Amino acid sequence: MSTPTKDHVELRSGAYADSVTLLQVSRAVQAAPGVVAAQVAMATGLNLEVLAGMGFDVPDSSPNDMVVALRLDAGADVTAALAAVDAALVPTRPGQGDAQVAPPRTTASALRRTGAGSVVLVSVPGASATVEAMDALEAGHDVMVFSDNVPVAEEVALKTYAATRGALVMGPDCGTAVIDGIGLGFANTVRPGRIGLVAASGTGCQQLLALLHHAGAGLEEVGVRHALGVGGRDLSSVVGGLATREALRRLDADPDVDLVVVVSKPPAPEVAETLAREAEALSTPVELGLLGRGQRDLTTVAEAVLARLGHQAPQWPVHGADNTGPATGPLLRGLFVGGTLCDESMLIAAERLGPIRSNIPLSPELALGEELLVDDHVMVDFGDDALTQGRAHPMIDPTLRNEQVARAAADPATGAILLDLVLGHGAEPDPAAHLAPAIAAARSERRIPVVVSLVGTDLDPQDLSAQRDALVAAGAEVHLSNAAATRRVVQLIEGAQR
Repeated sequence: MSTPTKDHVELRSGAYADSVTLLQVSRAVQAAPGVVAAQVAMATGLNLEVLAGMGFDVPDSSPNDMVVALRLDAGADVTAALAAVDAALVPTRPGQGDAQVAPPRTTASALRRTGAGSVVLVSVPGASATVEAMDALEAGHDVMVFSDNVPVAEEVALKTYAATRGALVMGPDCGTAVIDGIGLGFANTVRPGRIGLVAASGTGCQQLLALLHHAGAGLEEVGVRHALGVGGRDLSSVVGGLATREALRRLDADPDVDLVVVVSKPPAPEVAETLAREAEALSTPVELGLLGRGQRDLTTVAEAVLARLGHQAPQWPVHGADNTGPATGPLLRGLFVGGTLCDESMLIAAERLGPIRSNIPLSPELALGEELLVDDHVMVDFGDDALTQGRAHPMIDPTLRNEQVARAAADPATGAILLDLVLGHGAEPDPAAHLAPAIAAARSERRIPVVVSLVGTDLDPQDLSAQRDALVAAGAEVHLSNAAATRRVVQLIEGAQR
């Protein structure tokens, strides 16, 4: 018999905190006595859908309102729970009467306090990112735009202006960069070396960082000196590789870089052609890792880099292979936090299984609507702009992805589930603690095979081996190579179709 509960929902107009902060507030409040569930979030459309899915009745609101939604034990004190919300929000507010210098209120005023040559990281709502990035460029700085949901026309304007000043715009939606060995955004910790990466991809960059780090223990030339993210749209026909050209120019001029690797989501063919010609003209050798039909996967690109440097690729590790039984149905469900990993898996799986439906489809006719799990093979990128409006990226907040894992497990047509788990600075401190219970529940439903690509290094703060062991204990088969994980799950689905 279920325990009686009561709900309390209130709007706080004019209150604001970013999505990562509010995720932390929600978790803190949920741990308070008598609180069954807590969701503190800005009232964006996506967050309201999540609240409705949780059974909360939210009054009319605007995205400028903060929603406090609490589900309490019937006898719990609402006043005490709201006090827990207020206490959790206190660190997000500026102090009063602080004798220290007040923090700058704009990018321009902040840059007046810093010297030339620093990189400016912009992480504000997408609608406000362009003006902040332009302030940085006008002050003579390179800029990394971590923000997503920035219109592509504004991206072109920023990069066109940067080109006139010899500046680099990394992004928008640039999730990962490494500069002189220092990681920005979702960056893995790797040994420094003499490779430079240019990445029109965040998790694709992280996959290469992880594979090269694993293969290059004790080999300085296999380490990465720089990884310059340029945003996933940079090699589209609209943007035309504006930032990629500047990144290549810089790496070619760096005497400490011996090899450049370009990694990208599927680029526009004409932009890829131009890039290949320009890369050949550089004095530093360039290895192109551009995903697409008939192109190499990221693991094969890593192996080619190793071969070019005179080293043999290792056997990429697999753990928990004994967990995986036969597929339990005809359909593959791929649920990703990394867009490039999702792209790579779709390209590999489509060769053997046929069309894959997705919210980031390989062709427009395969696009999903509002329903994410349909009666076809499906792969979903939960980091796509449409699913992160007003929410933290799924590498920080796995709620939406975990809900879909449960839905996939309950669907009798699901034959196997393919997941990624990405480590590194900026990501959830213990992501396996959230994903492992979802995997265990999926396995308990019908012994559905779950295969995971674990992207990370032994230097990452989450502890790669501990994350791997938790996933294996939950019943998953765990691969370091996303391509290998995909081929394994495809093999399982093919077995069920025979």
